Amino acid sequence: MNTKEARTPPTLFTVREVADFLRVHQRTAYRLITRGSIKAIKIGSQWRVPEKDLIEFIESGWKVAASKAKKGRKPDQFKLPLD
Repeated sequence: MNTKEARTPPTLFTVREVADFLRVHQRTAYRLITRGSIKAIKIGSQWRVPEKDLIEFIESGWKVAASKAKKGRKPDQFKLPLD
């Protein structure tokens, strides 16, 4: 097999791991996933979140806070898009 063709599979997180990473309750992580706020795939009856999508979700919260700061408004706090 050619080394250019060999791909490493993405790191996939469980709902529990996402909750631990974000320091939120498992139900909150599950809601974010099922509502589509965090991109995920369903394998059988279980959800898995690719690492890049979890990082993208976190970075989107920073972008929102930064855009408020550019407009001259002070963000109350850095918030992730939970709703």
